[in-house]
Amino acid sequence: MNQAQVPVLSADSIPERDNPTVIMVRRLFQHRSAQLGMFILSILIICAVFARQIAPYDPIKQLADAKRREPPCIHLLGCAPEKTQHIMGVDGNSRDQFSRIIYGARLSLVVGISTVTFAILIGGLLGAMAGFLGGWLDDLIMRSLDVLMAFPSLLLAIAIVAVLGPGLINALLAIAIIEIPIFARVIRASVLSVKELDYVMASRAQGASELRVLFTRVLPNAVTPLIVQGTLGIASAILSAAALSFLGLGAEFPTPEWGLMLGEERNSVFNAPFLVFFPGLAIMLTVLSFNLIGDGLRDVLDPRLVHGG
Repeated sequence: MNQAQVPVLSADSIPERDNPTVIMVRRLFQHRSAQLGMFILSILIICAVFARQIAPYDPIKQLADAKRREPPCIHLLGCAPEKTQHIMGVDGNSRDQFSRIIYGARLSLVVGISTVTFAILIGGLLGAMAGFLGGWLDDLIMRSLDVLMAFPSLLLAIAIVAVLGPGLINALLAIAIIEIPIFARVIRASVLSVKELDYVMASRAQGASELRVLFTRVLPNAVTPLIVQGTLGIASAILSAAALSFLGLGAEFPTPEWGLMLGEERNSVFNAPFLVFFPGLAIMLTVLSFNLIGDGLRDVLDPRLVHGG
C-alpha cells in the first residue's frame, strides 16, 4: 500500500506571523468609528496645512467691499454673480468667516496636540514614578494630584489664567496643568499591573537597575492606555481652549480661533446665526473626530479583541 505523500513546505511558502503593530493598524482602519474619525481629521489636517492656499482671504484683514454680518453667498446656490462670494458669510468686523474657520483649524490642532504632549510628559513621568517606586513618594504625588482633581477642570483653568494673565500661551499652560492628573492616574494604574509580571522580575534577577527596568521593561508595555487617553485628551483640550477663548481668557483679538469667534458674535445668534453656527460646527466636528479615533483605539488595543478577534 502506497503511503500518502506529505507535501514539503519551502521556507518561502510558510506564512509569516503578522507584526502586532500591523495587526493593530489593520484593525484600526477596519473600525467604522475610527474610519469616520480619521476621515474628518484628515480634512482638518489638510485645512490646517494648506490654509494659505485654501482660504480665499486674509483671516485678519477687514474687507472693504463687504458688509458687516453679510450672510453666506455662493454663486452656485443662486447668489448674484456681481456679488463677492463668501461661503460662510462675513463677521461683524467685515472679515471672511470661511477664511477664519480654515485658519482656526491650524490653531486648534496645535492647541490640542501641544497641551496633551506636555501633560503626557509630566503626568506620565509622575504617574510612572508613583506606581513603580510606591511608598511615601506614591502617596505624595497622588495626593497632590488629587487636590487638583478636586476642582472642576474649567474653573481651575479659569483660576490659573486669572493668576497668569489672559492670553493663548497661558491658556495652553492652564489646560495642560488640569490634564496632568488624568494621565498620571492612567499610567500609574498600568505600571502597577505591569511591574509584577514575570519578565520584569527576570530583569531584576539578572541585575538590571531599577531605572533600566522602568524605562526598558515597564513603560514600553504600560503606555497602551495612555495612547487612548491622549487621543481623548486632545478633544478635551480643544474644547477647553475654545471655552477659555469664548470667555475672553484665551486667544486674543483678532486671532482666528473658533472659541473667540463664538464669543465675538454671541449676541448675533438670532439676527446672524451663521456667525455662531459655523465655528460651533467646526469645534463639534474636531472633538467628534478625536473621540471616534479614541474609541477605535480603545477597541483595537483591547487584548481580548486583539487575541480573540
